[in-house]
Amino acid sequence: MLPDTDIHNFYEHLVLKEIEQQGLQQTLTSDQMADLCCLTLNQLPAHYIRHSVDMLYFLTDAKRTEMEGLVVDSLTLAQQKIKQDPVKTS
Repeated sequence: MLPDTDIHNFYEHLVLKEIEQQGLQQTLTSDQMADLCCLTLNQLPAHYIRHSVDMLYFLTDAKRTEMEGLVVDSLTLAQQKIKQDPVKTS
C-alpha cells in the first residue's frame, strides 16, 4: 500500500468541485490556486478514504450537505486571506 496513491482526503474532491463551480480557476493565478487549496483544506477536518465511490454510497444527504457547507465556509475564508495578502511577482 502506498498512501500517496491509495489513500486520499475526501475533502480534496469537495474543495476542487466547489472551486470549479465558483469558477475560481479563471480568476486566480496558479500560485494563488495552490494557496487557496492549502488554506481551505487546512481549515477542514481530515477525512481519509480509499475509494470515493464507497464514501458517496455510505454518506447520508445530511452529512454531505454539512461537509459541503464546511467547504464553502472554509473556501470563503481562504479567499479573504488571499485578497488580503496577494501573491507578489518578481
